[in-house]
Amino acid sequence: MSLDCSSASVIVAGDVMLDRYWFGDSTRISPEAPVPVVRVQRTGDVAGGAANVAINAVNLGAHVSLLSVVGDDQDGRALQALLESRNVRCTFLRDAALQTTVKLRVISRNQQIVRADFEQRPNHELLFPLVAQFREKLKACKTVVFSDYGKGGLAHLRLMMSDATSAGATILVDPKGPDYSIYRGATVVTPNRDEFAQAAGKWTGEADFERRAFGLRDRFELAALLVTRSEEGMSLFVEHRHIRIAAQAREVYDVSGAGDTVIATMASALAAGHDVESAARFANVAAGIVVGKIGTAPITLDELNQRV
Repeated sequence: MSLDCSSASVIVAGDVMLDRYWFGDSTRISPEAPVPVVRVQRTGDVAGGAANVAINAVNLGAHVSLLSVVGDDQDGRALQALLESRNVRCTFLRDAALQTTVKLRVISRNQQIVRADFEQRPNHELLFPLVAQFREKLKACKTVVFSDYGKGGLAHLRLMMSDATSAGATILVDPKGPDYSIYRGATVVTPNRDEFAQAAGKWTGEADFERRAFGLRDRFELAALLVTRSEEGMSLFVEHRHIRIAAQAREVYDVSGAGDTVIATMASALAAGHDVESAARFANVAAGIVVGKIGTAPITLDELNQRV
């Protein structure tokens, strides 16, 4: 089985960010504080958050439109240029009062030494025009990803969810926070293990985990719930079945962006006509590939099909 997404179209909406990396060697401790001194030798910027979801989907062959908000600043322009160079169609609102979200990571000898975040929440009313843009794009595309990083980019999510549901769209959500009522009626919600615990509570064993997962799925009328469980693989809850999918990672170097890869692969596969279980299995293979890379690194179609 292989994945062909050349006919797939996906809308991605959510929080975008620029993931900035500084790489170098660390051979001594600072005399000013007990911290390593890193001699930076190279730097690099990659798309993060919803922007990483979009690039992953494009790499798999899907046609992608990305809706979000950025600052009217150099980082926002750099992020848009990076995305457009990868054939992502960007619909960005620009806010002169907003700083584009940047996550700076300092890496030495394949280890993350420190991360610094630069961010602020956008104005709620500023984001309202995105709803109209979203409605327009729904006329031509029926697969939607909401990438919620809790940065404020989905301030009007309830309206957008309602529009997507009315349009009969397939809706995938990468959730944030304990309240899943805003995701009610989604096709697939894809929390990781910690995110699931925030919404469903801590579990005491596999039977309790299943009970909580089915309860969450039923309570919020989700067609499917996919919980990514790190070394335990994935658990897909659909109808009355718990489908366990074993982990694929050979070596884990960095989990940054793994959730983005999972939901992008799921969305691309569903838009290409695969069912939820097949899409989850593709996503599991994709996640196993990207955690073996350093930094936020998107999947490629060749990598995925070679591993499937």
